[in-house]
Amino acid sequence: MFKKKPIFNEEQNKKLVSAIEDAEKMTSGEIRVYVELKCKYVDPMLRAQELFEKLDMQNTEKHNGVLVYVAMNDRQFAILGDEGIHKKVGDHFWQKQAEEMRSAFRNKQYIKGISTAVRSIGDSLKTYFPHQSDDINELPDDIIYG
Repeated sequence: MFKKKPIFNEEQNKKLVSAIEDAEKMTSGEIRVYVELKCKYVDPMLRAQELFEKLDMQNTEKHNGVLVYVAMNDRQFAILGDEGIHKKVGDHFWQKQAEEMRSAFRNKQYIKGISTAVRSIGDSLKTYFPHQSDDINELPDDIIYG
């Protein structure tokens, strides 16, 4: 369903996966990162919504999945949280994460921008959805390349 041709090199990929794993150790929430060169839509949020469903992220038990979507060549991105987390953090939180990513991207610090957002999202997920002893990793932690 998804191409596995990496856009980032192995070291960059490891940094992002490590950020996801670190963030998810503290929470029952799920964070996915999807990176492609071009966005199929004018509005990257529409693409993120499409991918969220294709990746079955809406099927997490507590509806606390978050997708960080990035279209590198188009210089677009979107951060989409499922209803469980969105109800807890609200629009201001997502806007703050987007501004931090935008700032890093302006300085061509793509890996730093994405990993910082992932860790910040993990901190918020930890607050509202702390890790429990019976939690399982519902979604893979790998970076998805499209």
